[in-house]
Amino acid sequence: MKLRSQEWFGRKGKDGFIYRAWMKNQGIPDDEFNGKPVIGICNTWSELTPCNAHFRQLAESVKWGIIEAGGFPVEFPVMSLGETIMKPTAMLFRNLMSMTVEESIRANPLDGVVLLVGCDKTTPASVMGACSVDIPTIAVSGGPMLTGKFRGKDMATSDIWRLSEAFRSGTVDEATFRASEGAMCRSQGHCAVMGTASTMACMVESLGLTLPENAAIPAADSRRKVIAHMSGRRIVEMVKEDLKPSDILTREVFENAIMANSAIGGSTNFMIHLMAIAGRIGIDLSLKDFDELGSKIPLLANLQPSGQYFMEDFYYAGGLPAVLKELLPYLHPNVITVNGKSVAENCRDAECFNDAIIASLDKPFKDESGMAVVYGNLCEKGAVIKPSAATPELMQHRGQAVVFETIEDYNARINDEDLPVDESSILVLKNVGPKGYPGMPEVGNMGLPGKLLNKGVTDMVRISDGRMSGTAFGTTFLHVSPESAIGGNLALVEDGDWIEVDVAQRRLHLDVSDEELARRRSEWKPIDLGIDRGYVKMFIDHVEQADQGMDLSFLKGNSGSKVTRDSH
Repeated sequence: MKLRSQEWFGRKGKDGFIYRAWMKNQGIPDDEFNGKPVIGICNTWSELTPCNAHFRQLAESVKWGIIEAGGFPVEFPVMSLGETIMKPTAMLFRNLMSMTVEESIRANPLDGVVLLVGCDKTTPASVMGACSVDIPTIAVSGGPMLTGKFRGKDMATSDIWRLSEAFRSGTVDEATFRASEGAMCRSQGHCAVMGTASTMACMVESLGLTLPENAAIPAADSRRKVIAHMSGRRIVEMVKEDLKPSDILTREVFENAIMANSAIGGSTNFMIHLMAIAGRIGIDLSLKDFDELGSKIPLLANLQPSGQYFMEDFYYAGGLPAVLKELLPYLHPNVITVNGKSVAENCRDAECFNDAIIASLDKPFKDESGMAVVYGNLCEKGAVIKPSAATPELMQHRGQAVVFETIEDYNARINDEDLPVDESSILVLKNVGPKGYPGMPEVGNMGLPGKLLNKGVTDMVRISDGRMSGTAFGTTFLHVSPESAIGGNLALVEDGDWIEVDVAQRRLHLDVSDEELARRRSEWKPIDLGIDRGYVKMFIDHVEQADQGMDLSFLKGNSGSKVTRDSH
């Protein structure tokens, strides 16, 4: 077996001396450098990423497994993205983090890598970076929080939106609102619902990049450390087998992931991240793939925000393996995974222990799931909606636009009693797309106007070129492409324009003539963001649109593990 790390540690003379000597100042014995597989533990730990704050302990479990299997573990940090903390939005930095992962792996003497991932963007960024280098890779998720408990009721992240609207309407006071914070986040881990973090954990398991059951084990459950330990063992064997992401991530695997995401009611953010990963590994995915593959899969997992239960419940009910077993008639069953077994083999013995949480194909929770992709003159390259989280009565609707030019405009006017809006109106938010914000924030599920909340209105049609949190819900059309900042027709919508939505017909139409749109376009001017330096300027110049995965154009494709220059 030819180990990549021996290009460093196996050298003779001055070069080998330098590589080994400085590593030895950590107390590493000489024989550790004599042909053991060197396994990097890519740790997204940070106290500014609360979801991943327990990863230093998780890394220790991985190390034990690597050592037991005869490997040489080395832990290293990369940029970490805290969804709840970072401004203006963590999504702005996903591609930057992927670059730190890619270059850290390529530049160092690593034969394989374990990705410790959890909070929303840390998973796709880590996988994107690792795919670009393409050495043996396995992912270990940090796990969801335990279900929150507050005043006799279960709660988790999706309740933020309910509590916020109740607080704004005056039905929940500030003391209750504040007291619920600690009750919701009562353990280590990421969001306890099928938000983006849990969707990403399910994504990497359905892509075959993790051991079975990885997705749903709660962070506080001791079995989370066990799977980390076993992943440490397995990565050493993967190095010996030379089993790389490019061997696992076939077109069929991506199709499996799309269908699995539909069955669990996963986040709309899944689409952007999966397309970005596919772009790094050389697989061509489009929005139509998500609609065509996902729309035929019913909702099987009764989890918030589309359903009732929580990730902790999902794990104890059988987790993702139970869902995949139920989906086998639709899936490509023989695709390989990181443990060397096929999807069918991995879920052969899976069981559903609670059919209130994991349903069968014969009796699903909802017939329509997945992501619906709509087209029309308002979104020529597509927009998406999550039917399982929407109000059925609003899936076909015609209403007049109430337009907000920016998120600041929205924040300033949404609670204005004189806002010309009623429950039939359609809220339109511009300039929150990839370039326009920049970074495409999770503001697409706009809070409803205060005066309508006071009347008991709970949902309205909302349209934007932004994203929404995977923990959110509502009849929201997202990822409108082309975005308004580059002159998409969304930029031309005015107050009072009639808009027609018809999800069944996959249609989103602005009822304005081509001639009038042309007149408006002649007068349109993009907003000036005033950004002329640094990473954000590079992001604006090179980021692709939402329908392409929002990666930087020059990062597409696989650059490999070869280091072309040697300084010694």
